Amino acid sequence: MIKKILSFLFKDYIDEWKPIVEKIDSLEKAFEKLSNEDLKNKTLEFKERIKKGEGLDDILPEAFAVVREAAKRTLGQRHFDVQLLGGIGLHKGMVIEMMTGEGKTITATLPAYLNALTEQGVHIVTVNDYLAQRDTAWMGQIYYFLGLSVACIVSEGRSFIYDPNFVPSEEDKQRDILGTFKVFHKYLKPISRKEAYLADIVYGTNSEFGFDYLRDNLAYSPDQLVQVKDLNYAIIDEVDSILIDEAKTPLVIGGYELEDIRFYYFFDKLAKSLQKDVDFTLEEKSKRFFLTEEGLNKIQKFLGYNPYEVIDLKAIHHIEQALIANYFYHRDKDYIVKDNEVIIVDEFTGRLMHGRRWSGGLHQAVEAKEGVPVRPETRTQATITIQNFFKKYKKIAGMTGTAWTSKEEFKQVYNLEVVKIPPNKPCIRIDHPDKIFLTQKAKWKAVFNKIKELYDMGRPVLVGTTSIENNEKLSKMLIEAGIPHRVLNAKNHEEEGAIIAQAGKLKAVTVATNMAGRGVDILLGGNPQDPEEYKKVKELGGLFVIGTERHEARRIDNQLRGRAGRQGDPGETQFFISLEDDLMKIFGGEEILGLLERLGVDKNSQLFEEIDFGHPLLLKLREMASKTIEEVQKKIEGHNLDIRKTLLEYDTVINAQREKIYSERKKILLGLIDFENFVLENFEKLLNFASDDVLIFIFKSNNKEEIRKKFFEKFNFFKEEAEENFNETIKEILLRIYDFLWIEHLHFLEHLQESSRFHAYAQRDPIVVFKEEAYKAFLNFQQALINYFFQIFMNMEVRRETPKIGRNDPCPCGSGKKYKKCGLLNTPEHQENMKKLKEKKKEEVKLA
Repeated sequence: MIKKILSFLFKDYIDEWKPIVEKIDSLEKAFEKLSNEDLKNKTLEFKERIKKGEGLDDILPEAFAVVREAAKRTLGQRHFDVQLLGGIGLHKGMVIEMMTGEGKTITATLPAYLNALTEQGVHIVTVNDYLAQRDTAWMGQIYYFLGLSVACIVSEGRSFIYDPNFVPSEEDKQRDILGTFKVFHKYLKPISRKEAYLADIVYGTNSEFGFDYLRDNLAYSPDQLVQVKDLNYAIIDEVDSILIDEAKTPLVIGGYELEDIRFYYFFDKLAKSLQKDVDFTLEEKSKRFFLTEEGLNKIQKFLGYNPYEVIDLKAIHHIEQALIANYFYHRDKDYIVKDNEVIIVDEFTGRLMHGRRWSGGLHQAVEAKEGVPVRPETRTQATITIQNFFKKYKKIAGMTGTAWTSKEEFKQVYNLEVVKIPPNKPCIRIDHPDKIFLTQKAKWKAVFNKIKELYDMGRPVLVGTTSIENNEKLSKMLIEAGIPHRVLNAKNHEEEGAIIAQAGKLKAVTVATNMAGRGVDILLGGNPQDPEEYKKVKELGGLFVIGTERHEARRIDNQLRGRAGRQGDPGETQFFISLEDDLMKIFGGEEILGLLERLGVDKNSQLFEEIDFGHPLLLKLREMASKTIEEVQKKIEGHNLDIRKTLLEYDTVINAQREKIYSERKKILLGLIDFENFVLENFEKLLNFASDDVLIFIFKSNNKEEIRKKFFEKFNFFKEEAEENFNETIKEILLRIYDFLWIEHLHFLEHLQESSRFHAYAQRDPIVVFKEEAYKAFLNFQQALINYFFQIFMNMEVRRETPKIGRNDPCPCGSGKKYKKCGLLNTPEHQENMKKLKEKKKEEVKLA
């Protein structure tokens, strides 16, 4: 029956791919007979066949069979048929949904190996540095065995290559038994960033790949470039987390901008003096506030004027950010304060986002709120959205346990199709209905009681919380009750792998934020697995997962549920929620709570089970509460999708300009343009089309003949004196101007994007306004580039690298005459001699 259901659900792709899987299976016996050397030589054979014109699809069955055999010999693991299906989907550029514990990490080795055979590079994108390093060392065994190199790039510019000789062989044997999280770093040899990108396969986080791309486009020398191969093929692990959850936050490289930091403390004091519901009202859903008349009067009294009346945009901006910081951003939920620094907590994973800062002055407003030193606001040097960065790859694919609810967004934004891969063993996990309470106090009491009940049984329990604050609150309750437990949150994320890996042991109680160790399997009985303990835990019903609050996205809830019931093991999940939870408050939870209280309902009741629903109004409220959760999540998912779509619409406009600028800049950097022609052609254009004002500003004259004479005197003198440094000098001037103007242009576009929303009030589409104004600004950018170049060129001093020649010194041309009678007069003999010297120098360079 199960097979029939599965074949119906996955019919389209299973029917299409079944013959390929059968072909791979048919090769297994023959490949088992090959020696290690013969198996490794298959890699060279495949590369030769590709060079002769054979396609990757043709080689796929043999390549997958080779990887399967290599995995058996190195990891002691054999790819299941469902993992072969997943590998085919990834190779075809799709998003595959595989349940937790179904082996996504090993599945990725199949398409990674196949696509690496083209020698164009494969990037495997992980959600954190830990997984990038772990998977490089773990899966590196397969790639290394088959003659491919594998590296990883992590934060702080660190890069490593997998090298099994980097540790004693005895430890190598223990690696898979002990769990890779314990020893992986010992197999990773430090190398340069550029060397890492030259590897056949590179693991790393999306932000590291993205920031390296941006940094390459700020380089001043070809030696500084690290992404030496084109962006070819990316396999994105936890693809929903990276392409959807993180897509609201663009990657930004910024430099300091001078501004009086006292402004932030001043406006924070103003924000703290305003009273909620008296001076302003809040709209939780959209994170907006509305000033009342009383509030406006207070602001006028505080500042001495009304900034909204005189349109003081700077003051208005500071007021808005200070209020947002004080009332929408909460310590130990949205950020933590550590060592006098405000560090962002990722709302989806619960991890600390070191180095990332909120833009638009928000981060400074939060720093002022917390009374820590305010770091100046940064001006953007380079930026790109996650969406547009990954669109630069020739092919992308992704894998996750929770993609189906976002299949429309994957298709609309990335043109990625989502494919469900059937599990290797049927899932027998039980997902219980939510328990809904009136208050948080009642909810936390029930959560504690459930944990105690499970602990007394000896059954492992994993509790997911949505904030560090709640995480630590529950931990305190457990400490007071004497219940041993492990805590996992952004403050101790370095221990993530080790904590989560042991969450399946007998009597294990693990309290984790949303991060919940994605990518690390929870084995019943612990890791390494104890057979006796595994049997006992299984008899008790497996891992019990408790969710203490519903998340905005259903996928995040499903990820937490997916921690239990891996690979056919038993498990249970249940969410405990209250009408006072943030999600419920946004969409009417407080109104329901108020009505229930007025009807005399006990606050400690559990809404569904303990209230007498005889009253018709109570019956209606029960219906409302049960529907609200699903509706709220769908509404917020839709709202967040709109935000991401809007961000993408704006960045698509910027992206077209960025592509053009980065392309031109790279040609200049690599010396792929004729610098002499560039100068001469643009001079003619400037002379023929510039206004008199521009000509006077650059050349101090609007007389074209006079300008032409001045310019060629300068140009010829510069060429003569600079000699072989001419191109390098022009290159450096152009790169500096490009970067300076691009930073100014991005700054303008940021303000334009922010101000364009006001056009909605005038019945104009903000995106249309943004496109029009951005296009005009880009035309100005291109003209300013030429103007700036000639302004610098005409005012530039040419410095000789060799000492100045005295009038009575011998002439460097070799004529034997004094310089004053030869080079200074630029005699025909001198010109001829200098020409010969240049030719001789060129020959010497060629020979060298």
